[in-house]
Amino acid sequence: MDYKVEHIGIAVKQLQTSIPLFEKLLGSPCYKTEKIESEQVNTAFFLQESSKIELLESTDPSGVIAKFIEKKGEGLHHIAFEVPDIIAEMERLKKEGFTLLNESPKKGADHKWVCFVHPKETNGVLIELCQSI
Repeated sequence: MDYKVEHIGIAVKQLQTSIPLFEKLLGSPCYKTEKIESEQVNTAFFLQESSKIELLESTDPSGVIAKFIEKKGEGLHHIAFEVPDIIAEMERLKKEGFTLLNESPKKGADHKWVCFVHPKETNGVLIELCQSI
């Protein structure tokens, strides 16, 4: 299957300081911020041609992003690939022996269904599958 990089997720300590930094770096404005209660994160998006950059800030000191930053520091958190049928792709990956971090797609940021593939089986990179809702 040909995957299109939908976005690259970057864990940051504070959107307040990271948004202006990435606006300068990328030469484009943040076009959207969104709070995802279920994931305990605030997100900020930047459009770069046909892909996006997503900044992730934890809203809870015990949240996944906070723990990630505590362990590894700010930086690359995941790469998201757009798929046309997330259910079919989840089934295909399970048959190939990959461990999915959720049994069914869940609602993520930017009006997407999402599912994550465990990084222990993808050379240490957390992979997100996403499909527009």
